[in-house]
Amino acid sequence: MHVYGLTGGIGTGKSTVARMLAEKGAAVIDADRIAREVVEPGTPGLAAIREAFGPGVLTPEGTLDRTRLGEIVFADPQRRRTLEQITHPRIMQRFGERIGEAAASGAAVVVLDVPLLYETGNLVGAVEKIIVVYAPAECQLERVRERDGLADEQIRGRMAAQLDIEEKRRRADFLIENTGTLEDLRARVDALWAQLVRNG
Repeated sequence: MHVYGLTGGIGTGKSTVARMLAEKGAAVIDADRIAREVVEPGTPGLAAIREAFGPGVLTPEGTLDRTRLGEIVFADPQRRRTLEQITHPRIMQRFGERIGEAAASGAAVVVLDVPLLYETGNLVGAVEKIIVVYAPAECQLERVRERDGLADEQIRGRMAAQLDIEEKRRRADFLIENTGTLEDLRARVDALWAQLVRNG
């Protein structure tokens, strides 16, 4: 079994690439999904967030108000670190469980889909090589503006919380450029998959 990391930046198309790799047969483990699981109602993770940030980050139904929490942590690096200290150990434990499940199922290629792979550093040592999905910063801005309806200032704040996309591009073991059509992207993923399978 081979374990690869998949990352990119906001608006680069990483999630689309993850779906394409899953269609090819990769066991894709989604960090965002795990991050949601560890703060579901009734979990110790959500209780710790409420204690650290107050009841204002919960909805009336008792779920995490991600928009409100995002406003807080993206505006204050120290508060973001507090959130990471709560969530990251729980996320790491869950990743370990999922990788074990993939191994038990006989998966040949496992892809850890992690937006902040370089930034947190926690999982870099758990992967053999890193796949970066790349689009220039202005392309990221335009896509997120259209997709989420956020103001440019909000988008730039989120981009600033991530390692610069050009630096991620330099560090990549495998690079998927996503600056063309969906068909272009699929062709690049096909070529990448051939490499991953060959490595196996």
